[in-house]
Amino acid sequence: MSTRWYPLYQRGNPQLRVFLPNFWMKLVNKQFKSPDNIVEFHCSMEMTQFDVKNYLEKIYNINVVDVRTRIKVGKFSKSVYDGTIIKADDIKVVYAILPKDQKFVMPDLFKKEESEKEDKTEKRTFEQMKDGFKSFLNSNNKPGVPGWFSF
Repeated sequence: MSTRWYPLYQRGNPQLRVFLPNFWMKLVNKQFKSPDNIVEFHCSMEMTQFDVKNYLEKIYNINVVDVRTRIKVGKFSKSVYDGTIIKADDIKVVYAILPKDQKFVMPDLFKKEESEKEDKTEKRTFEQMKDGFKSFLNSNNKPGVPGWFSF
């Protein structure tokens, strides 16, 4: 299934060859509500259901009961410049069904603790900016003229 060409003969014994498939899979959030033992992927259009099952079982050691696929048609849009119609690439969506006793939970990549720390630092810097601006407005040497007009 690879588009790479390998030399037929190499000097030396044994001939070392590494066959790398052009397959890829991307884990995505579920688009529709489904049971916890169903995992959704996007994969290359050349992959078959058998390829997906082997890929998950051999590389990631995941027991897969069944694999379902569908083709998500790319969206059509109109070009801003010349008005031609542009179509986005189609996507193959794969639903891997795990055994009933297994449950898949999407990993939480953005922890809440980190965002709380960032919120505190943002509030502190905002307060510092407000204090600096107030001192700038109050540092007026000319009575009756606003502080921002001091230049």
